[in-house]
Amino acid sequence: MCLAIPGKVESISGGADPITRMGRVNFGGVIKEASLAYVPEVQVGDYVIVHVGFALSKVDEDEAQKVFGYLKQMQELDELKEGGP
Repeated sequence: MCLAIPGKVESISGGADPITRMGRVNFGGVIKEASLAYVPEVQVGDYVIVHVGFALSKVDEDEAQKVFGYLKQMQELDELKEGGP
C-alpha cells in the first residue's frame, strides 16, 4: 500500500516557474526531493503531503505531527529511514 506522507519543506529550488519548483522535504529525519508544481503557494517551513515525489497539498504543522505520531506507533517511520517499500 502506498501512503502520502507529510514533510517539512527545508529549501526550494527551480526558480520562479511553478512547474520546475523543487523542494527538499524533511520526513522526520529523512530528506527527499519533491516537485512543488501542484502547490505553488508553498514556502520554506510549510508542511506538505507528498506522494510518489509530488507535493499534493499543504497541511498545518499540528496535522503533520499527528501523522508522524501515528507512523511512529506503527513503526513505519523507521521503515522510511531504512529506505523500505
